[in-house]
Amino acid sequence: MAYLLGVVLFALAILISVSLHEAGHMLTAKAFGMKVTRYFVGFGPTLWSFKRGETEYGVKGIPLGGFCKIVGMTPQDDDVDPADEPRAMWRYPVWKRTIVMSAGSITHFALALVTLWVIAVTAGLPNPDFPSTEAEIRKEPAVIQLSKCVVPENTLRECTTADPASPAAQAQLRDGDRITAINGAPIADYGQLLTTLRGLKPGDTAQIAYVRDGQPGSTSAVLAQTQRPPLDDPKGQVGAVAALGVGLVPSTPTRVTYGPVGAFGATADFTGEMAVNTFEAMKRIPQKVPALWTAITGGERDMDTPISVVGASRLGGEAVENNAWLLFFMLFVSLNFFIGVFNLLPLLPLDGGHIAIAWFERARSWLYARIGRADPGRVDYLKLMPFTYAMILIGGAFTLLTITADVVNPITLFSR
Repeated sequence: MAYLLGVVLFALAILISVSLHEAGHMLTAKAFGMKVTRYFVGFGPTLWSFKRGETEYGVKGIPLGGFCKIVGMTPQDDDVDPADEPRAMWRYPVWKRTIVMSAGSITHFALALVTLWVIAVTAGLPNPDFPSTEAEIRKEPAVIQLSKCVVPENTLRECTTADPASPAAQAQLRDGDRITAINGAPIADYGQLLTTLRGLKPGDTAQIAYVRDGQPGSTSAVLAQTQRPPLDDPKGQVGAVAALGVGLVPSTPTRVTYGPVGAFGATADFTGEMAVNTFEAMKRIPQKVPALWTAITGGERDMDTPISVVGASRLGGEAVENNAWLLFFMLFVSLNFFIGVFNLLPLLPLDGGHIAIAWFERARSWLYARIGRADPGRVDYLKLMPFTYAMILIGGAFTLLTITADVVNPITLFSR
């Protein structure tokens, strides 16, 4: 029940954000005097509507987005009443059209930023000093956190009664103990702990020296067996290795909370990192298509493959089911930021495509005026329709691919 509730809540959050996207277009258009005739949440048959002033507002039967109709978005629109010609969108200055067309993405950014600010003040944002690379993690002091068990295979999952207990727990080690030596070999950091354990075999007895609350101690543990790739080749051949059943307790906190003022700077910094990561993720999308196909046809689902709204909603459901509300809201932030950036790409039929054409017209008019030639006028959108249809076809195919992968082989973050 909690899982289904999370799915519904996340899907509803997406629907609200997309509806606010369209409201951004509508409100800015109305503010500049453009005529907006329709604003609807959803698509398909109309369930309910009312008219206020010159705009019809309503809800349609398929809750997969929303739209608003601004009169005369392009000079080729053939449904503009002659009385509305002066208020056609294409007649307005390019800067006003840019604001209207970018208002949707700005709305997504605003939702993401406000949510991030609230998270920064309450739960905290990821600590920028937290070790993130393998090299940084290995340099951390060997302060341990006990696992409940040792999972025999090379996977991340919850412990079961069939899994062997953690040797460290059986040896009476505790969370927060710092390992200083194994079989007499000094342990300076977590990397040395891993390397030393890999030099032993499953079933070996390890003599462990440690420090607890400033006091030295010693114990012994019979090492269990698990499956891992080589330390120097994470994608290499998996093999049987010795396991102590411990993880790392980082020397720095994973998250940092901020005051109301300090949260603004932290939110800006985190948003900058998110922007870089978003652009990097977009660049990798074409090369991830084969991985999506592999996931659909029975292969393992790559955690780095794109997800659809369906996949995001499923992850939201998992977050609620496991009481991971912070993850739920971070997913909401990431999705809004991605939609905001993606929608500004200079490609039709995206808003960014309309903005790019508007500024192309402006630049071309300026250039022709400088060289003494007549203004060539507006871009003929009809000539761009084949390209637009091609982009719609590619986008539709990619959306279908991601939805299919999210249904038959979804990404999961928790064991269910």
